[in-house]
Amino acid sequence: MADDRPLTLVHGDADLQAAVANWRRWLTSERRASRHTVEGYGRDLSAFLAFLADHHGAEPTLAVLAAAGVADFRSYLTARTNDGLARPSLARAMSCLRGFFRWMERTGLGCNSAIGSLRTPRCPKPVPKALSEQEALDSLSTSALLQDEPWLAQRDLALFTLLYGCGLRIGEALVLTRAEAPTGDTLVVTGKGDKQRLVPILPAVGEAIGAYLALCPFVLAPEGPLFVGARGGRLNPGVVQRQMRRVRAFLGLPETATPHALRHSFATHLLVAGGNVRTIQELLGHASLSTTQR
Repeated sequence: MADDRPLTLVHGDADLQAAVANWRRWLTSERRASRHTVEGYGRDLSAFLAFLADHHGAEPTLAVLAAAGVADFRSYLTARTNDGLARPSLARAMSCLRGFFRWMERTGLGCNSAIGSLRTPRCPKPVPKALSEQEALDSLSTSALLQDEPWLAQRDLALFTLLYGCGLRIGEALVLTRAEAPTGDTLVVTGKGDKQRLVPILPAVGEAIGAYLALCPFVLAPEGPLFVGARGGRLNPGVVQRQMRRVRAFLGLPETATPHALRHSFATHLLVAGGNVRTIQELLGHASLSTTQR
C-alpha cells in the first residue's frame, strides 16, 4: 500500500491537497516510482506551490494552477535561481511540474498550456562518471513515468532495465529479435565486429521484458524487432536517447547520463561489488582490458 503521509508541507486548498496525494499514490502504484523518487518530486512540487502562495498572497487551488501563465513560471525559476538552486535542479523541478500538469490534464483536474512553452534550463557539461545505484534505479522507473501510454512505459522500463541489468550497448539491444527476447537465464549478444558473448539474465530483466511483451499491442514476428516504436516499426535509437534526456532533466542528472551510461554503471557497480575485471570485460564484450578499466 502506498504511504500517503505528507513528505513536506503542501500549500493549497483541500481539493489541491487531495490531488497531490492522489498524484503521489499514482506515482507509487501505477508508475512504480521509488520512495526516493516520489520524495524528490514531492519536494519540487511543494516548492512551486509555496511560491504560488507567496506570489498570489493566498493558498493555491486547482483553478490557480490551470490559469498559471508563462510569467508565473518564469518568476518561479527566477526565485529558485536566487535561492541558489543549480541548473540541473531547476531542470528537474520544471520536468516535475510538467509531469504533474500532464497528470492533472489526464485526470480531468485542469489544463495548463503555458508550461509547454517554457524551455528547460540547460545544464553545464560535468565530468563523465557512472550513475550511483540509486540514480540508475531511479532512471529506470522514471523512464516509465514519463510515458503516457502504459505499453510504451513498460517498453522503456524493459529496455532501460536490459541496458543496466546486462550491460548492453543500445545498438545491441535494439537489434534483438522477438525470438531472442531475453526471458530465460542467458542471452547471446552480437556486439562490435560481429563478436558474440554470453550474458546472464537477471530475473528483474526477464520480468520487465515479459511485462512489455504482454502489453505490446502489436503482433511481433519471431524474426522481427523485439523493441518497437509507437507505430510498430523497429525502435529508433534517437527515440531512446531523447527519452533518456527527459529522464536526466527530470532527475537533475548530468549530461553524461545517457543510455550508454547505464552500461557503464552496470560494469562499475559489478566492480565495486567485488567482480573480477576479466569477467566484466567478457560481459561487456571489450576486446581490450584497458577499455574496461577506464
